[in-house]
Amino acid sequence: MSFIVVSPLTRIAEMAVRHRARDMVTLLSEGHDFHRPGVITPERHLVLRMHDIGCSTAGNMIGPQEAQVEKLIGFARAWNGETPLLIHCWMGVSRSPAAALIAALAIAPETDEKELALRLRKASPHASPNQRIVALGDALLQRGGRLTAAVKLIGRGVDADGDAPFVLPLTASGDAHG
Repeated sequence: MSFIVVSPLTRIAEMAVRHRARDMVTLLSEGHDFHRPGVITPERHLVLRMHDIGCSTAGNMIGPQEAQVEKLIGFARAWNGETPLLIHCWMGVSRSPAAALIAALAIAPETDEKELALRLRKASPHASPNQRIVALGDALLQRGGRLTAAVKLIGRGVDADGDAPFVLPLTASGDAHG
C-alpha cells in the first residue's frame, strides 16, 4: 500500500531509509540548507522554498505561492507509489502536513476531504497544516472549499517539539505506523 511519510528535517535520512522512500518533497525557507539523503536522487526530489506563514509575503518572508503548490501537485501525480513519498519541512508540523493533504488528493481525487483530514489527525495529534498551502491546494484541485473546511474542523494540533514523524495512509483502511 502507498503512503506518505511526513517528517521534520532532522529525521529525513532515518525516515527515508526506514520506509524505503525514493521520492521526497522539501518545504523550507531560503537559506535553510540540508543534506538530501543518499537514497533520494535529485530527479525525484522537489524543493519548494517558502516560509511557514499564512500569506504570500510578510516583510522579507515569502509565503507559499500558487506556482509552488502547482509543482507539488504535478510531482505527486508523477509519483509511481511503489515506495512511500517523503514530505518534510523544518518541524514536520505545518507545511509538510498541508503538502501531504494536497498530495493525497492529487493522487486520489475521489478521497473525501473530511475523512482525509480526520485520518491526518489520527496519524498526528500535533499536525497544524499551513492554512495558505491548504487554501491554494483546495483551489487548484477544485475542491470547492471542502479541504479548507475539513482542516478547520480538525483544528490546530497539540504543541510539538518537531520530532514526531508520522505516516499518512492514502486509504482509510491503511494503518499509520511511524
